[in-house]
Amino acid sequence: MDSIDADRALIEANGGASALARKLKYQTQRVQNWTVRGIPPKEKLLHPEIFLKKKYRSNAVAA
Repeated sequence: MDSIDADRALIEANGGASALARKLKYQTQRVQNWTVRGIPPKEKLLHPEIFLKKKYRSNAVAA
């Protein structure tokens, strides 16, 4: 999965472009553009509670 696909999935997981735009108090078109261009790194840093959630690794690293 490339970065843009991951960003699209993240937007959908947050209710789609309209719902995420309302949550962030942005215009819908701005968030919709992220499904094509990807979510800008600046936005990910401004809203880490949404975009930078830690993902649990399924494979534990053996020591």
